[in-house]
Amino acid sequence: MLKGKTAVVTGGSQGIGRAVAMKLAKNGANIAIPYIGDPERASHTLCEIKALGVDAALYVCDVSNFEDVAHTFKQIVADFGQIDILINNAGITKDKLVMGMKPEDFDSVINVNLKGAFNTIKQVYPLFARQKSGKIINVSSVSGLMGNAGQANYSASKAGIVGLTKTVAKELASRGICCNAIAPGFVKTDMTERFVDNKELIDSIPLKRMADPEEIAELVLFLASDKSNYITGEVIRIDGGLAM
Repeated sequence: MLKGKTAVVTGGSQGIGRAVAMKLAKNGANIAIPYIGDPERASHTLCEIKALGVDAALYVCDVSNFEDVAHTFKQIVADFGQIDILINNAGITKDKLVMGMKPEDFDSVINVNLKGAFNTIKQVYPLFARQKSGKIINVSSVSGLMGNAGQANYSASKAGIVGLTKTVAKELASRGICCNAIAPGFVKTDMTERFVDNKELIDSIPLKRMADPEEIAELVLFLASDKSNYITGEVIRIDGGLAM
């Protein structure tokens, strides 16, 4: 489905990002992964992707830093020759009730989750416009659609992703470029490990289970492929009915 295309997956060394990178690679895409985190885990992910017979590379990059992102994307283009797909997956949480939330904790989550997506889109915007093709998929969250106590910073960042997605979709539609967002609910990753045995939480999900990262990756694959060429500006929930 994606043979010969290059996909950038931010935060693609673990969790949802890793599942997405693997899924796109299995469908023929070359993979560039800007990340900050465990280099050993990232290297393991890279080896698994390369074993699928595609090109892949890691780039240590702070998506909240515009200059760092600009340098990294310039290097990606130099290494791969092009970018066809951008997956804005990088994200952090620093949960606390508003009363106890430090301003710097609010800022850091906004800077990574929302400003980070702006920074990367800013890099591919002229590339996609010139080639009159490209797919942008931003990872939002049901927390950005319905709010969540203790997550004012995270919910605000993910709600901002929705507005950013719709605006970019309108700006680039005339060039044939699609920009969409997905809004996962609870997904089984390291970030949600503490909730796996929370019966109250699981009971609040109509499908009575968390999602596997691979299920999120399937949706991203669809949006990254030519099968979704008439879909843009959408926010697709993949949450087991949580925000229904």
